[in-house]
Amino acid sequence: MLKDISIGRYYPANSFLHSTDPRVKAILYAVYLVAIFMIKEPIAILVLFGIIVLQLILGKITPRILISTLKPIIPLVLFIFIINVFTIKQGNVLFAWKIISITDYGISRAGIMAVRLVLLIVSTSTLLTLTTTPLKMSDALESLFKPLQVIKVPVHEMSMMMSIALRFIPTLAVETDKIMKAQQSRGADYDTGSFINKVKGYITVLIPLFVSSFRRADELAVAMDARCYRGGKGRTKLNPLKLTLRDVLTCIMFTLLAVLVVVIDFSLR
Repeated sequence: MLKDISIGRYYPANSFLHSTDPRVKAILYAVYLVAIFMIKEPIAILVLFGIIVLQLILGKITPRILISTLKPIIPLVLFIFIINVFTIKQGNVLFAWKIISITDYGISRAGIMAVRLVLLIVSTSTLLTLTTTPLKMSDALESLFKPLQVIKVPVHEMSMMMSIALRFIPTLAVETDKIMKAQQSRGADYDTGSFINKVKGYITVLIPLFVSSFRRADELAVAMDARCYRGGKGRTKLNPLKLTLRDVLTCIMFTLLAVLVVVIDFSLR
């Protein structure tokens, strides 16, 4: 069900990662994002997978939450895998038919790309969305990008928009589920018929969803205006971010682990 999607949804818990400074988690996410796309060797990927499993344990992310996070991206993972299998021509040919050819190298590369996407989503959920509230994430991004204010970049406004966008992902998923159920009760069918008919059927979902999204955005703007929101200038914070020694050590430890994975990968090439 769409309402079970956990991407962008905060998972409250009393864990090590939940209490870690959100700026540290944002920095670690950037580090692991680079590491995920640098490594190619299976052993290095396996080591990185172990590190991310450690992060899941430290964040007390249950298997049910993890599965609900990965379930929406399964079609995308399969699509990327198939595209890479049929487009990469290097390596020994395992199957060939007319213009279609499948190679051992193509299958291995496709598998690596699929695993990268899964690791990316899990890392995003673990270090950012599931263990960090949208408000803290907004504060973290604003703090990290604060030097850009020197060149007149609206850092506060950009951070606020990103946090609001993450916050509304599960809300829109629930809204989509409600609209689909309402249309199905009126006789709409999204599972049978030709591809064109299915696309036409989903138009009956998209139009109400857009209307609902614009209405929610207008209500949010009115609510912020009623509370005299005028951007970040002169604003204070109820719970300002404080970097502790534990946060610094956590950042150093997980950064060194990411560097270790990259070193292992390059040593095996």
